[in-house]
Amino acid sequence: MKRLVLAALFISVFAGSALAQEKPAPGAKSKSPSPAAAIKQLEHDWTDAEKTGDADKLNQILADDWSALGPDGAKITKASFVESYKSGKSKLESFDFGAMDVKVLGNVAVVQGSDTEKSVTDGKDSSGKYVWTDVFAKRDGKWAVVRSQISKVK
Repeated sequence: MKRLVLAALFISVFAGSALAQEKPAPGAKSKSPSPAAAIKQLEHDWTDAEKTGDADKLNQILADDWSALGPDGAKITKASFVESYKSGKSKLESFDFGAMDVKVLGNVAVVQGSDTEKSVTDGKDSSGKYVWTDVFAKRDGKWAVVRSQISKVK
């Protein structure tokens, strides 16, 4: 009986200390954000880079092999997309995120989202409400978007 009580005491102390080590202290920040939080932050960073025409930031977020299907069904390449914002032909004046859902599947994450924006694409007003899907891949320890699809809501 004494052994059983000692074993139970040992297990509860060990389990309690292990759980305490896994949880950060109240108010403490965790070392790194969850993959879903990191992806959401990249979505916000991407929008900020479009607003400022920051080609360097866009090049970091978009994988070299990134491509998208635009609202008209046309394929968009990374080179043409980045150049359009760098040159000022495309501009994002305002962008309000709607619902955004991130599903992480190992080294791949799929984001479904919506927004309302005031924008110009290739010199033409493209303002409106959109729904979109972005696919991210974790390569060499870093998340980058590899595919996107954008649809305008009428």
